[in-house]
Amino acid sequence: MCGIIGLTGHKDVAYELMMGLTALQHRGQDAAGITTLGQKFNTKKGLGLVNQVFTDKHTKRLNGKIGLGHVRYTTQGSGSKLNSQPIDCNFPFGISMVHNGNVTNADEMQLILRDEYHIMPNTTNDLEYILYTLASEMTKKDLTTIGYQDIFDAVKVVQQRVVGSYACIAVIAGHGLLAFTDPHGLRPAIMGRKKTDKGYVYGFASESTCFDMLGYETVADLRPGEMYFINNKMEIARDIGIVKKQHFCVFEYIYFARPDSVINNKLVADERVKMGKRLAQKLNRAGIKPDIVIDVPTSGYFSASGLAEELGVPYRMGLIKNQHIGRSFITPKQSERENIVKRKLNPIKQVVAGKKVAVVDDSVVRGTTSKRIVSILKASGAKEVYFISAAPPIKHPCVYGIDMSIKTELIAANKTVSEIKEYIGADALVYQELYALEELFKEDLPICTACLSGNYPTPNAENVLARIEQERKKAKKSKKK
Repeated sequence: MCGIIGLTGHKDVAYELMMGLTALQHRGQDAAGITTLGQKFNTKKGLGLVNQVFTDKHTKRLNGKIGLGHVRYTTQGSGSKLNSQPIDCNFPFGISMVHNGNVTNADEMQLILRDEYHIMPNTTNDLEYILYTLASEMTKKDLTTIGYQDIFDAVKVVQQRVVGSYACIAVIAGHGLLAFTDPHGLRPAIMGRKKTDKGYVYGFASESTCFDMLGYETVADLRPGEMYFINNKMEIARDIGIVKKQHFCVFEYIYFARPDSVINNKLVADERVKMGKRLAQKLNRAGIKPDIVIDVPTSGYFSASGLAEELGVPYRMGLIKNQHIGRSFITPKQSERENIVKRKLNPIKQVVAGKKVAVVDDSVVRGTTSKRIVSILKASGAKEVYFISAAPPIKHPCVYGIDMSIKTELIAANKTVSEIKEYIGADALVYQELYALEELFKEDLPICTACLSGNYPTPNAENVLARIEQERKKAKKSKKK
């Protein structure tokens, strides 16, 4: 899972790209990058947070009226600077690209690049499969007269050949800004625009909150297989490419997206409140009666508020988060996650002491955070601790860009609910029901629940998981040596 942005306008876009990336920082903490097009592609990439990679001097060096930005959360390929995005190629015209997602037929794409397109990738980033397929198919067109329909035809070949999840934005030098999604629409991509004294300027990003910061209005969410091309005259072309049944990632609403984002016409905060209200029904059936409801900040807040409202129980802030500590879930190493959990949360003893506390988190993935939270609440005098998960048990690895791709790391895949309750030390453990979660979205947004149900929308998921697990085992062995 990463954050992407692309802008095209009438003045240099570097500063707005930087600001836009800060609004998407929650989607990736490993690396950040920006490419703009002036006389050539101007690129700055580095490991770390946006404010660590970019300084004021880069707004001058990254001159150009069209450009891309990316924050990376490593799920495929190494976390080296070489694998940071944007990534570009010099044919045809020059194309620079960013993506959010995960290619699941990498072995097949390696053969296609080698045997058909005669290309050797420069990195281990799966974006290159998309980039070089697009570029190679475009070279089959008449490049002296190439238009948006030729570009869309090339995108359709990408959508046919590249399997997995992807939302992509590309700058095609001398021509314009391209955006497209995979046939299932697994990853978010939102189009925005802003009125200037020279007319409208346009952009694409992972979340609407990015456009809120930049003063853009949201125009549309890209649907499965949808393609947009905006040329240098700000003329817009749109088409639908290869389309299959939509499977939008439900984890965007559970955890990844910012609560103030509107995705597919749904405010993320509202969806989390609904999840909390559904959980109240399960607590009532189980006869669990907390004195207070608290959240695991900050992704658990809205589910906690919905739960408290439905139960008629006071909501209190019982845990304080150090805002200068990153998101533990998207930290690549288990040891780092444990250290972050220890440092980032501190209980307010006066709030929880002597109380039966229902603590709401977005999910229970590895159990690391949950166990630590129960421990510190009990150490602070909580009478009983009921751990509440806004998500159902995560029993299956994700192959679409969330770092839970090894079954042995998923606690619900290896333990029963009762065993997990004992492991984390809670007096009760309550998960959201899968059917209840699906009911929230079934009317207007088909969701991907592969990590919850094991129903993968793309083929050969088992092969992908086996390959990833082997890669992880090899990496661990090499580190030990």
